Amino acid sequence: MIDLQSLPQYDRHQSYAWNYEHVPEPVSLEIPNVAGEWRFCGLPVPSPLGVPAGPLLNGGWCLYYASLGFDVVTYKTVRSRTRACYDLPNLQPVECGHLFGGEADLPATETMAGSWAVSYGMPSREPDDWRADIEWTRRQLPAEKILSVSVVGTVQEGWTIEDLGADYAQCARWAKESGADCIETNFSCPNVSTCDGQLFQQPADSQLVTQMVRDAIGDLPYIAKIGRIQQREDAEALLAAVHESVDALAMTNSIASTVVKPDGGYLFDGERRGICGAATLEASVKQTAMLADLVEANQYHLELIGVGGASCWTDVQSYLQAGAKAVHIATAAMTTPSTALEIRQQMATEN
Repeated sequence: MIDLQSLPQYDRHQSYAWNYEHVPEPVSLEIPNVAGEWRFCGLPVPSPLGVPAGPLLNGGWCLYYASLGFDVVTYKTVRSRTRACYDLPNLQPVECGHLFGGEADLPATETMAGSWAVSYGMPSREPDDWRADIEWTRRQLPAEKILSVSVVGTVQEGWTIEDLGADYAQCARWAKESGADCIETNFSCPNVSTCDGQLFQQPADSQLVTQMVRDAIGDLPYIAKIGRIQQREDAEALLAAVHESVDALAMTNSIASTVVKPDGGYLFDGERRGICGAATLEASVKQTAMLADLVEANQYHLELIGVGGASCWTDVQSYLQAGAKAVHIATAAMTTPSTALEIRQQMATEN
């Protein structure tokens, strides 16, 4: 009998490189069946549960979380060239209530109480490495599991938006060729200062990039990951720009804030970092509902994926009721790897 309370998990006290190498083995568990017919970007899946880009550093991590009851696993964001990870801390617990955007100076704490500041900088291995690993991962995953691959462009000095779009498209094409079932373009990362981290805030640029990616991958399911949008008119402009190219939007990729150490000094040199976890749940559900209303009003053929703060069946229900077709869980899955199993047990009991 496997003790679910002692399942291996990501060690936030160790480096990104250490966690990349120290991958837990998949576990053999009886996964509760979930009633109903569920689909992810048109593809049949056993449940609405997935893991967003972030925790799954490589194929081994994808296999581990797939074995724990997650049906869509998103390979951590990859690039067309190597990018080193930021120094520790990469995951810094913070003390806060619900966040909605614009908050600053959250106090750092030693104890994880549901939310943390995430500071990686979207690192990446060489394309040859991640392409081979994705190909291996798809061969190892059970057929009913979906492998989504997150990609991002890497801005170079003197580049135009067309150059950035071509870089996104190249990474997407490589991921498709390596066996990805879906492509996700990361248009939101509060932890980088270049335009690739804020692309969702520029509808015209997002439109150009999504069109280039769509041309590169054909009819493969395509998701764009976006950040916090507070104003309805901003959401409407983004949807109008990208709905013809993408199949889904994943939201919300954290809420940015500065983080203060106990001595009063700033972590991360005073730069903002994305806050993930329970503090983002309410804002992310509200954003999902707002975009769902706009999608329906405009009759766009576009799905929504709820991301941010979910940790139990009640949270998943909140996203589904708000209009999401799937719910992806990162923070709770990292701190409590049995999260999907527990949610599926609740779903099976209710149905």
